[in-house]
Amino acid sequence: MSTAGKPNVYVTRRIPQKALDLLQGECSVAQWDADDPVPRVELLKGVKGIDGLYCLLTDKIDAEVLDAAGPGLKAVSTMSVGFDHISLPELRKRKLPLGYTPDVLTDATAELTVALLLTTSRRLVEGVHEVKSGGWGTWIPLWMCGSGLSGSTVGIVGLGRIGAAVAERLKPFGVSRFLYHGRNPKPEAAGKVGAVHVELEELLSESDFVIATCALTPETKEMFNKTVFSKMKSSAIFINTSRGGVVHQEDLYEALKSGTIKAAGLDVTTPEPLPTDHPLLTLDNCVVLPHIGSATVETRTEMAVLAARNLLAGLKGEKMPAQVQL
Repeated sequence: MSTAGKPNVYVTRRIPQKALDLLQGECSVAQWDADDPVPRVELLKGVKGIDGLYCLLTDKIDAEVLDAAGPGLKAVSTMSVGFDHISLPELRKRKLPLGYTPDVLTDATAELTVALLLTTSRRLVEGVHEVKSGGWGTWIPLWMCGSGLSGSTVGIVGLGRIGAAVAERLKPFGVSRFLYHGRNPKPEAAGKVGAVHVELEELLSESDFVIATCALTPETKEMFNKTVFSKMKSSAIFINTSRGGVVHQEDLYEALKSGTIKAAGLDVTTPEPLPTDHPLLTLDNCVVLPHIGSATVETRTEMAVLAARNLLAGLKGEKMPAQVQL
């Protein structure tokens, strides 16, 4: 279905104006004009008869949504690098192309990962609290001491674009060794920082910092569990900026509370947002951020624009600038 010769597009959230202008220049656009996720019932109404769907990571795009859209749907584009919120089998069945936004958020997410690591390892949140609460007293030799990067071993699980960018940013801190684990060796990315591909058990037992930047797949779902945490050093710090689903959060809580590992920094959780009464939020040695890895104005605008360009290309039957291989 189209209006006045223009394809109908549904946008599931308020997005940067530059991206919206691109879509409105070539399409008739309906939008859930709010910052909160579109309610399911409104999503099912909004997609009826559309030609293109522009969605976000918080939108579950499954058979029900695609059926509601109808046979005229030509393309789907998500303003995210991850696409585990979208049913790929259903897209394949309907032969629908899917656009996503890799690369543009690599730098911002890598920067945030380093910031989160430093915040966690040097206990910055605790330090701010001590200042504000009057806990800052006389100088004590070991008060508020954390862990340094110089001379350390950093283990990265998932040396993709973001993992490699994190390693490059950590190298100047004087990291002694980089280890990484993944299904396949990445010699080009690893060579830039001298990273060594090892089995997961070796990475866990040798690393002072364990950083998760892997994709969420059936194989990685809740891979960071009681067994994995028990194989880490008791002084190890765990950082996750990938997906909340790669961590078994109850096991992480127990590992932190019992001292199995020293601390953790999370930018992603399950669910999101994390309930304010969640046990992890009671721990001083756990820093939780509200999934802000790509949260710079420049990066979010680039993501939005790329998602728009992907959708416009898909509507024309052209290859998208960044298309998922289904």
